[in-house]
Amino acid sequence: MKNTLFLTIAILMCIAAKAQKYDLKSPDGKLTTEIEVNQGITVKVQKNGNAVLDLGGISLRTNGEKQPFANSSIKKVNRQSVDEQVKPIIRDKSETYKNCYNELTVVFKSDYSLTFRLFNEGLAYRFSTNFKDSLTILKENLNIQLGENDSVRFQPSKSFRSSYETPYELKKLSGIEEGKLCHLPVLIQKQNGLFVMITESDLYNYPGSWILGTGKASLNFTTPLLPKKYSYTGNAYVQGQVAETFDCIAKVQGTRTYPWRIFAVTDSESGLITNNMVYLLASPTELKDVSWIKPGVVMFDWWGKNNIYGVDFKAGVNTETAKYYIDFCAAKGFRYFLFDDGWSPKDDLLHTVPGLDLAEVTAYAKQKGVDVMLWVIWHSLYKQWDKAFDQFEKWGIKGIKMDFMDRDDQPMVQFYEAMVKKAAEKKMVVDLHGAYKPCGLSRKYPNLLTRESLIEFEYNGGNNWDNPEHHNLLPYIRMFTGPMDYIPATMRNSTKGNFRPIGDYPMGQGTRAHAMALFVILSSPMEMLPDSPSDYYREKECADFLTKIPVEWNETRLLQGKIGQYTVIGRRSGKDWFVGAITNQKERTLDLTTDFLAPGKYHIELIEDGINANTRAEDFKKISRDFQSGEILKLKMAAGGGWVARISLVN
Repeated sequence: MKNTLFLTIAILMCIAAKAQKYDLKSPDGKLTTEIEVNQGITVKVQKNGNAVLDLGGISLRTNGEKQPFANSSIKKVNRQSVDEQVKPIIRDKSETYKNCYNELTVVFKSDYSLTFRLFNEGLAYRFSTNFKDSLTILKENLNIQLGENDSVRFQPSKSFRSSYETPYELKKLSGIEEGKLCHLPVLIQKQNGLFVMITESDLYNYPGSWILGTGKASLNFTTPLLPKKYSYTGNAYVQGQVAETFDCIAKVQGTRTYPWRIFAVTDSESGLITNNMVYLLASPTELKDVSWIKPGVVMFDWWGKNNIYGVDFKAGVNTETAKYYIDFCAAKGFRYFLFDDGWSPKDDLLHTVPGLDLAEVTAYAKQKGVDVMLWVIWHSLYKQWDKAFDQFEKWGIKGIKMDFMDRDDQPMVQFYEAMVKKAAEKKMVVDLHGAYKPCGLSRKYPNLLTRESLIEFEYNGGNNWDNPEHHNLLPYIRMFTGPMDYIPATMRNSTKGNFRPIGDYPMGQGTRAHAMALFVILSSPMEMLPDSPSDYYREKECADFLTKIPVEWNETRLLQGKIGQYTVIGRRSGKDWFVGAITNQKERTLDLTTDFLAPGKYHIELIEDGINANTRAEDFKKISRDFQSGEILKLKMAAGGGWVARISLVN
């Protein structure tokens, strides 16, 4: 027994001697991490001395007899600190982002490393490898341990085939059953009031990450497997989906970096609005000339083409309708007109439908100072790659909206990058629908102006998911990852009781002021307007107000907000401030102190809910007056209501 006891103690002493611990603090000292390398790699994150989360099982598993990631022998540890300002090429939130962090890199003897960056706003880590031979990655492991009483907001999915368009759910962590798939980003609401956002950045040539429920107070990472065979049955929308997979997630070069795993931490909703970690952790742009990339407002013809009135031509997908749209864009100063689904045979991007002369349309648009975009199914573009891009260039097309990818496995992630890179070569901007969440690609290729990956306005044609409660989740969750193509500012507005899903002529849930406030609240440097020009001509007062709202910003602030309940966001463009406010289905009055303004006299032009907006959602009131900074503005909102204003300094 004595010999056994001595042997046990000796083994424990040996293990303890091999264990290495490293501390890392955020620049402001409020966030701390303890990184332990022993038989595995674990990380403990605290804020102000209180536990936030624990990360365990951090590893990559490869095929073959050699398992380099199983070797935890440390070669060296490097530290550095960075404090700089980064200027984004496209200012969807701000003109500068503060990039301030402390970094620790653990270099292992088997030629891989693990880098940790601790910002004031959260933790990120990534693997890097320096192997001679290529790798087959079987699995990436990570377990996220949280508190028993923490809750989580997430989008569930039945499979990895997903457009990221399911309603958000709110559950206790243990309420997410074992094996349940959840999209990133995932927002943890801790019992002590902290928020933890989980997502990723710098995703290239590697599958996107997902979350798996465990039925406990923890979450696991998972990723889609590498496709082996594809399905080509069914219509053009579903071509190229995965039919069979390999038993691995990726095949990669031996020397590379892997995506950043992000765990943002904040004690308030405002920290979710101002966090820029996804952008800051992404690769810098590879484009030498970005002068041609032009953000702007888009009119598109999906529903509107069949809802035109007061004209002397038959509306539809034809040259006359396109010119009508282009005339409206030119009159209002909107940059783009987009042909949505229907301009060509779905599997042929080289020819237009009868009645549409694209060359004539683009020539007309050029004279009017309007750029033309085309919607495409991704697989149709994939099949006709060079011919399609050459034809688009010949027609004078300036942008592409690509749709129905519905995957984020390794080949699809590669295709995203190939597509935006090719579009950049042709000087075309890009909008992605049927897409996974933003992971930093728009920094590397800033011609990628926006993407979907959310329930947006079009869902009003089929169900009630796109409601005011949902609108009060988007800024805090989906918008954290990057710009989103929501399609705000409909002129067809409804109360909760009057709403009806109408597929070819949808109405928006919420008041007129609510719909217009979304234009300011939900950031996108390519804002699409959903209705036909006829509707906006009829609603001239509102349409003219929209023309004054920019799509790029010098500054963004959450002025007031409670996730799921109400949101007041202020955005500055030059010296002008634009403020959007929305509430859920609860009637609400907020006092907004204007101390965010520099001292002085200001002119405010605003649209608020009319006195009858609770029963007639289109009811609004426009007000213009002068006031002094510091004055309290009363934001009175109906159920599902809103408030939107432009505030200008009076010289």
